[in-house]
Order: sequence, then C-alpha cells, then structure tokens
Amino acid sequence: MKLAISGKGGVGKTTFASFLIRTFNDLGKHVLAIDADPDANLAAAIGIDNSNEITPIAEMKELIFERTEVQPGSIGGFFKLNPRVDDLPDALSVKLDNIKLMRLGGVKKGGSGCICPESTLLKALITHIVLARDEVVVMDMEAGIEHLGRATAQAVDKLLVVVEPGRRSIDTAGHIKKLASEIGLKNIALIGNKIRKDQDEEFLKQHLPDFEFLGFLPYDDELIEADLNGISPYDVHSSVKAEVKNMINKL
Repeated sequence: MKLAISGKGGVGKTTFASFLIRTFNDLGKHVLAIDADPDANLAAAIGIDNSNEITPIAEMKELIFERTEVQPGSIGGFFKLNPRVDDLPDALSVKLDNIKLMRLGGVKKGGSGCICPESTLLKALITHIVLARDEVVVMDMEAGIEHLGRATAQAVDKLLVVVEPGRRSIDTAGHIKKLASEIGLKNIALIGNKIRKDQDEEFLKQHLPDFEFLGFLPYDDELIEADLNGISPYDVHSSVKAEVKNMINKL
C-alpha cells in the first residue's frame, strides 16, 4: 500500500502520519516512512531518537554529485536524469522496529519547475519507492505535492489530506485536489482532525461536499503535551489510536 499525506501546515498532518506508521508497524507490516516536508520532523513524531541529527538527502552533496555527476546547486547543464537510487532506501534510512525512515529535505530553487540535480535525485527516489518497493509506504508531503511526478502519482493508492475546521484548511484541500488532478491522482480522501464537537464535523462535511472522508480524529490535549515533552504522540494514551486503526481497516 502506497499512501501520500498532505494538508496545510499546522493541521496535524505529521502527527497523523506518525499514527499511521506506528499502527502499521504494530500490525506486523514493514513500513517505509518518507519525510518529504522540510518543515516537519516525522522521525521525532514516530519516536526515533536523535531525529534532529538525520541529514536530509537533499543536503548530501557528495551523494548527489556521485549519482547525477553534477554539483548540487547548479541549474541547467547536463546531468543524469535517471540516477541510480534503488540502494538508497536500505542504505540511508534510520530504523525503528519494522519502520525505515528517510528524510528528503527541501530543494532551494528560484522560480517553479526547477530542473536541478537535487530535485532530479529526489524525484527518481520517490518514483522507485512508489513503483518498486514492496513495503507499506507512507509519505508525509508538503502542503503541495511537488515530489510526485505523473507516473508516481498514478501509482499512489490514496492521497490522504488532513483538514481541520477552518477556512484556510478547506482552501488548501481544494488546492491540493486541483494539483493532484493535474497529474492524474484522483484517489483522494480527507481526514478531519482536531474535532471538538459534532458541529466541527458537520462544518467540514458541509464545506467539502465533493470529498470522501476516511474518518475524523478528536482534538486531544494529550497529543499537544506529547509534542511539548518531545515524545511520540503514539506513546501517550489517546482515542486517536483506535480511530486510526479503523481507518487502516477501511483502506
């Protein structure tokens, strides 16, 4: 199963991704977790020690030069568009139980649609992970879906968009749906998060009538405390665990 997770910053996307990943792990699945959001720290949310010491692949200059034959930071020129990446998930991931985690990092670029060695390597890696790996793959994406190319997107089983009761979150969901449709990714479901009362759930259903909702997660102070205390939200007592397990059964 290949799952991509997106949503506006601050909606709880990475927390939801960590619950998915840890639940799959508890179910005995081998999981490849991809942190593709430069502003998030999926490793810490999962519960991997010293997560701040993990070097993002986009910052591995020697590796990028070795695989693309061009120095990172350069734009244009000639370089390999199909660099070898099949060994990287095993060589560069950090592990926790049956979970392997890779941190992609961001590509600093001017303008849009940059063709540069870093971007080329990351896209080739994502394509390999989605098309050729046999683990459960969970990708924590940016609010956009920049790392997904057309071929990759069509092989993703589900794009899960996390939303919270609020106008900006709803607008972002619509934007993500438009971007996804442009590359042929039509299998989209929403997860309503930070639900405090029935009215919150109804608000989301009313303003996002064209979407499938996979489920709704309650607002939980325990998860905020876990983040403040630097521990995985999965390791505190929360009803979110049972809800996420139900979502996996639906998937």
